[in-house]
Amino acid sequence: MALKKKPVTGMKDIMPDEMEIRDYCISVIKKTYAEFGFQGIETPCVESIENLTGKNGGDNEKLIFRILKRGEKLNLEEAKCEDDLVDSGLRYDLTVPLVRYYSNHTNELTQPFKALQMGNVWRADRPQKGRYRQFMQCDIDIIGEPTNLAEIELILATTTTLGRLGFKGFQIRINERRILKAMARYSGFPEDRYDEVFIILDKMDKIGIDGVKSELIETGFAEESASKYVDLFVKMEEADDKLAFLEEKLSGNIEDDVIPTLRETIDTVDATKSAEFRMVFDPTIVRGMSYYTGTIFEIAMPELGISCGGGGRYDEMVGKFTGTNVPACGFSIGFERIILILMEQGFKIPGKAAKVCFLLEKGLKDDRLKEAINEAQKERASGSQVLVVRMNKNKKFQKEQLSTQGYEEFKEYYQDPIK
Repeated sequence: MALKKKPVTGMKDIMPDEMEIRDYCISVIKKTYAEFGFQGIETPCVESIENLTGKNGGDNEKLIFRILKRGEKLNLEEAKCEDDLVDSGLRYDLTVPLVRYYSNHTNELTQPFKALQMGNVWRADRPQKGRYRQFMQCDIDIIGEPTNLAEIELILATTTTLGRLGFKGFQIRINERRILKAMARYSGFPEDRYDEVFIILDKMDKIGIDGVKSELIETGFAEESASKYVDLFVKMEEADDKLAFLEEKLSGNIEDDVIPTLRETIDTVDATKSAEFRMVFDPTIVRGMSYYTGTIFEIAMPELGISCGGGGRYDEMVGKFTGTNVPACGFSIGFERIILILMEQGFKIPGKAAKVCFLLEKGLKDDRLKEAINEAQKERASGSQVLVVRMNKNKKFQKEQLSTQGYEEFKEYYQDPIK
């Protein structure tokens, strides 16, 4: 039976032109984040199944690629359920591995710890344009900083990076999980059903405010609560200052420092940013991960109608590993979506080295071969990107192909230098 040439469904081969842009973006990301004091780390792609199914990953836990036990540990005859067959899985994000890493190495790390992690993750999702079962994630996290200095630094580092990649006019949409809970509490929803309310609220951009109200009632919530909840959003849109409106309306349902601290975060970023973007308070942002405890944010690109990254504060996850909660906050760039946008826009890498091709006549040898190779070495030493290949019979077609790869200059070497 012939072997299959195509990759497994949901995976993709990366062609050289895309790989060049990916490498460039990775270099910009790493350089920029290093300027903000983030340190690179790496974690294994395989994690213990207990960590991956610890109710930290939301719906992603349904998409885990599970790995069978090996050798003597795999006993198919006595297995009664999946847990008897599986002991690990491929990571579905970088946050759970980071928290395990931090918990394991706390005494060896500077505090607070500013981590940069880039690597592939795997989800058994339904493939579609721009969404694969294996994809790169790019995360920065600050663990051990309880104040909004963490949020400010994360947002500034991320937006500076996007600006250096040529993006502008985007938005950082920001919200607070405690504001979400306070709005639900004010409206009279039962606390043990807040997550159901938030799931419906998260559909606001698709079904509209009337759709949110209808679905809340259809789900079994009191009409009075649904009306009071929706009315908050309507009146907030009419207010000149949304945060001031909520601060007054939610008094007694929220800690006194939550809204002022969020305002300070927005104002500080606006006053110190180096990229062209807007900070936007968006009370409809929910973020799907159940581990978020405070500030949450997303990168929105209104012109393209997409978001390409997000994050937030997750102060209780380290405690699940160590028994002691540690403040933590992270931001993830949607690396694959960024690459897709750049590819579709025909992005050209700035300051790219000149690409020169040396075409050597077949049979070129001895002193002429040495002369050609020596000249290529000099070009490389001067900073050029030099390809040395044998000359094809159809030299014109060969040059046309190489030109599509960015080669602009061709030097031809023959055994007889007179040619």
